[in-house]
Amino acid sequence: MSSASGELPILSVDPSKPGTSHERARLVRRARLLAWTGLGWHAIEATVAVTAGVVAGSVALVGFGADSLIEAMAGLVVIWRLASAHAMSERRAQQLIAVSFYVLSGYVAVEAIRSLAAVDRPAVSWVGIGLSIVTLATMPPLATAKARVADALGSSATKSESRQTMLCAYLSAALLVGLGLNALLGWWWADPLTALGIAGVAMKEGRDAWRGESCCTAPIASDEGNGCADGCC
Repeated sequence: MSSASGELPILSVDPSKPGTSHERARLVRRARLLAWTGLGWHAIEATVAVTAGVVAGSVALVGFGADSLIEAMAGLVVIWRLASAHAMSERRAQQLIAVSFYVLSGYVAVEAIRSLAAVDRPAVSWVGIGLSIVTLATMPPLATAKARVADALGSSATKSESRQTMLCAYLSAALLVGLGLNALLGWWWADPLTALGIAGVAMKEGRDAWRGESCCTAPIASDEGNGCADGCC
């Protein structure tokens, strides 16, 4: 659900890649447009999912929406880093997002276990099912577009962001299965089990962000120095 992602990559361009400065500028503009597109969708996704989840009493939907909100925050920091070489240090930004993912993971896991223990049956959420279908249909093309720009720029950081976007599609598929089983077969326990899966993914995203796996790449706003200058490495 990942855009932007638990990880906070900053756009690094390989100077050995062929192409004119005009082509490079075009690719950077496209990378920023795709980042903003992902940010906008995550914001909408989070609002709809959390609202529908609260109404239906669905832990999985609330967890999915909260994960999308954190991904949107991470994407905003990525865009900030794209625009400025003097933004918040990459390492500090990654740590803040990592803590957010850890908190989300703990909350969703506790609520899912409580729901299972109390046999708390969520209501059917057709809004949630519709949201998961739309997300499943739109995220793979967006991830593919980001990956192509990343290849053209020689940016492993942007490639990592594209994988986070694809992860959002995988989460929406899991959500669709959980909500669908509850709606069609009355398998209420599928919802909290799906929530536990989302909690596990959030934990992994938090761990990756804390480790700074996409760190040590230079911001696009500056052609000098390296990503280690802000204490990232």
